[in-house]
Amino acid sequence: MPLVTPLREARCGLDRRGLLVGAAGVSALLFLRPGTGGALGGAGSDGPSAAEQRLRRRAARDSKALLARYEATVEAHPRLSERLRPLREQTARHVEAFADPERPDPISGSASPGASPGGADRGTDGKEARPVAVPKSERAALKALAEAEDSAVRRRGEALLDAPGELARLLASVAAAGAAHAYLLREDA
Repeated sequence: MPLVTPLREARCGLDRRGLLVGAAGVSALLFLRPGTGGALGGAGSDGPSAAEQRLRRRAARDSKALLARYEATVEAHPRLSERLRPLREQTARHVEAFADPERPDPISGSASPGASPGGADRGTDGKEARPVAVPKSERAALKALAEAEDSAVRRRGEALLDAPGELARLLASVAAAGAAHAYLLREDA
């Protein structure tokens, strides 16, 4: 069964038009929000603040956890590999987008953080966290991925309210992509 299916009313109450309208609304709000560098916004800054760095690290951790979940799901259900490949690749790009180019990842030593192999992620203390639990059925595994995407979307939506300009735009963009991922995963489940 293909990942992209004919659109029908989604169980999550979101259709393609609603998703696009919501993403456009978030983009418009960010463009008009003071301090974000948009049409009505203004000022730039000398560098990222400590709060901005914390938001960026939190977003990177969320993306790494999602990537670990995708990898664990593919490992547990190899038949889903091709169907999940585009979503997994996009999630890997999100990890790279949130990487702090000025500060290497203390765990891997590189500026681009990534999930560790085998579906396990690393905790904030640098120790390997327990592996991601993947449901036994493919359908339940897809639903679990959709729920993980939903959780990340909520956290990113909350974080973008405190984020400055470019980071707010990045959070909104990645949240919109996550909402689309959740929608597609639910449709496929």
